[in-house]
Amino acid sequence: MTPEQQARVAIDALLTRAGWVVQDASAANIHAARGVALREFPLKPGHGFADYLLYVDGQAAGVIEAKKEGFALTGVETQADRYTKGLPEGLPRWHNPLPFAYQSTGAETRFTNGLDPAPRSRPVFAFHRAAQMAEWLGASPMPSAPSTAQGDGAAEPPHIAELRASYLTQPATFLARLQAMPPLKENGLWPAQVTAIRNLEQSLRENRPRALIQMATGSGKTFTAISFIYRLIKFAGARRVLFLVDRGNLADQTLKEFQQYASPYNNFKFTEEYIVRRLQGNTLDTTARVPERVNANFKAWLATQQHRRHPGESRGPEELKGFTPEQMKWLEMIRDHIAANLGIEPDDFNYAPFIQAGGLGKVHQLFGDQLDPLVSDLNAALVA
Repeated sequence: MTPEQQARVAIDALLTRAGWVVQDASAANIHAARGVALREFPLKPGHGFADYLLYVDGQAAGVIEAKKEGFALTGVETQADRYTKGLPEGLPRWHNPLPFAYQSTGAETRFTNGLDPAPRSRPVFAFHRAAQMAEWLGASPMPSAPSTAQGDGAAEPPHIAELRASYLTQPATFLARLQAMPPLKENGLWPAQVTAIRNLEQSLRENRPRALIQMATGSGKTFTAISFIYRLIKFAGARRVLFLVDRGNLADQTLKEFQQYASPYNNFKFTEEYIVRRLQGNTLDTTARVPERVNANFKAWLATQQHRRHPGESRGPEELKGFTPEQMKWLEMIRDHIAANLGIEPDDFNYAPFIQAGGLGKVHQLFGDQLDPLVSDLNAALVA
């Protein structure tokens, strides 16, 4: 078997692993699955053969240019780009030219997304699934972002408004959304943090993903990172962010800061909007619940708790009443903790944000002998 053939065997396996049905062009059935990859597809005169032509939902969406292992892929992008423009007339396609182009040896793969504002190839670990491509292709226009300058209420400069409007009409890829990020709200940020966030976002907008922020000890690096991550998820549509630290105690501190972070855009806590998990192994928690579901369960649970006896009271059933404002404050903190961690244990009251409000002693004072059954009840009801 030649090196080129070995590369194609590896590519076939990668495509199959990503859910693609791989077929020879001579025996094509583009409706066999949502994603179909056709080998050695003949293009129109002057464009040769596409090593793989990718069909998504019955329409051509991209190509793969295959090379033997060890071949430098950085120079293959032009060749793959030519193939995206060579589909014969009359064949169903999503766009012309085709939006997606891969260059792969089976051991190394690069990807160019033609829907990006300034497409260029980048390394990827695997081929995307057809469902992901369909999501990109069918993405609705981005919602209009707030058009104010940096927190002063002034009208957005015309050149920024024009840039934003041009990208709002494009498919909503991650890089496209980065171009239309709303202005940074500086409330609660130090000047160095504002500079760091703006420069980092500028680096990503220019498709330069490798960046380094250097800040002194005590200058708010974690808060800066969380502020930036929040904007990436909320406005640029990032799906996952991996936050790495080199010590376990730093992981605990970082998790607490995520839980305490309040959005300057809507005053929601980070964990009220998004899931934050501290990883304990090499797998993701597949039982993770969306915080909105926890909130809905919390409201439903509260509706069943309208008649409660406060600690120390000995009233009859007709005189029972609901939670006090201070108890509600603690219940909301417990809710937020459960939303972020899928549960709460007594020891958790000795850490932020509970410890700042009095910790385990205070919560015992507020709820008395009702605390243990109440915590057990909340753990069961909120993640149901």
